[in-house]
This record gives sequence, structure tokens and C-alpha cells, in this order.
Amino acid sequence: MDPRLLAGGQGRVKDQAIKKELKDAANTVEDASNSRAFVVAARAGFAVSGLLHVLVGIVAIRLAFGKAGEADQGGAVAQLAAQPLGTLLLWTAFAACVALALWQFSEALFSYRGLPARKKLGMKLSAAGQGAVFAVIALTFATFAVGQGKNSGESTKDWTTTLLSAPLGSLLLYAIGAAVAITGIVFAVRGCMASFTKMLVLPSSPAARSTVTVLGVIGYIAKGIVLVLTGVLVIIATAHARPQESTGLDGGLKALREQPYGVYLLALVGAGLVVYGLYLAAKSRYARM
Repeated sequence: MDPRLLAGGQGRVKDQAIKKELKDAANTVEDASNSRAFVVAARAGFAVSGLLHVLVGIVAIRLAFGKAGEADQGGAVAQLAAQPLGTLLLWTAFAACVALALWQFSEALFSYRGLPARKKLGMKLSAAGQGAVFAVIALTFATFAVGQGKNSGESTKDWTTTLLSAPLGSLLLYAIGAAVAITGIVFAVRGCMASFTKMLVLPSSPAARSTVTVLGVIGYIAKGIVLVLTGVLVIIATAHARPQESTGLDGGLKALREQPYGVYLLALVGAGLVVYGLYLAAKSRYARM
């Protein structure tokens, strides 16, 4: 037998074996991500995110009435860290957010196989993006748990300063600001159209179904407004080359307070964030997973 044919046959067998091993590994990961314990932990991640939004919303309402506070994710986590058994609470929230991040990444890798190519790509990118968001939230919990946490405004200033000094950093910041603002618009539209209900298994009770839907409509619109404000601040800070103006969510809400009727608008947005947090708590129960 020609040695080249023999080598070619051995190569094909080896390739098939590698493909089989990769497929088996992928199936194992997919089965693990669909296990009951893992899904329960991932659902808890929605509840944790909901709690953060409630805390941020309460601080925003307090800001509207002239009180001090950090109305952002870091400020909310700092409040949790200050509670009795705060460290245990932070690590528990960290584990829940890691589970949800991994579940979202597994969705991006293994789900949506029967959809048309364009829709499948959009769903996979959305799942990957949500996975990244919850991974960042988990990292925030971890940094506070080990005593290294700082408010989100300072973190935003730091990375804005770093990017402004980098080649093409300004263009990247413009793109980030625009992406955040566009995401806010998407949230608001999703709230107005109640399209988020497609991601839920709504309760059979008409009253409960209406409650969850109303929470989602109000919450998504409020979250959208906050994201648009945050993205606009990033763009303004980049245009003025003043990274100190890029202060994230806290800066966006405080900037809203300075506008005409801003006190009332800020109170409404804060209440909306509380509602969005309650919706996320409901989502932990009713999300399609």
C-alpha cells in the first residue's frame, strides 16, 4: 500500500477522533448548563441583579431629595458589604452571577440551532453580551469581598483616562458611548412594545401576568433612559477630552438632577429602577431557562 494513502487514512481517523472528543466535551458542558442545580443558581443571578437595581433606584430617589449617595453598581454593592455577614452575602451573590454568566455563555455557544442564520447570530450575540455583563457584576462583588472595591465613577474615570491616552482611544470611547446609548434605546423600545415577555414563561393567573408585564414595561423604559444618559456622558467626556466628566451611571443620574425639572425626573427614574429590580426578581422565577 502506498505510504501516502496510509498516512492520509490515519490522518482522517485522527481528525474524526478529535471531532468526536470535542463534540462529547461540548455535550457534557451543555448537559451541565441545563442541570437543575445550575439553572437554580443562574436564576438567583437575576434576583441579585434585581436587588442591585432596587438599591440604586433608592439612592437615586434620595439624590432627588438632596441626600448624598453613590447611585451606581459599586455604591449598591458597598451597601451590601456594610450589612451583617456582608462578606458572605457578597460571595453568595458572586456565585449566583458567575452561574448566570456561564449559563448565558452556554446559550451563546449551544442554543438557537434551529433559527435562521441572521436571527441566530443576533440571539447568540445578545446572550454573549448578557454573559459579559453578569461576569462584570460578579467581578464587582469579588473585588468588594476582598476589600479592593471602589465606586463605579472612579473606575469609569480610570479607564476613560487610559483609553484617551491610547492610539485611537477616542474613537473607541465614542463607539462605547454610542453602543451604551443605543442599548438604552433598545431597552426603552423593548419596554414600550413589551417584547421582553418572549423571554418569559408568564404565570397562568391574569393578575400575576399583568403585574409582571407592567413591571417590565416601566422597568425597561427607566433602564433605557439611564443607559442613554450614561452613553451620552461618555461621548461628551470624550469630545471635551475631560475623563473626569465620564462618571458612569452615578454621573448620569446626578447630571439629570441638574436639568429643568430634573429633581422630579430623577425621582421618577429612581422609582423606575426600583420597578426594574422587582421585574428582575420576577424574572428569576419566570425566565425561559
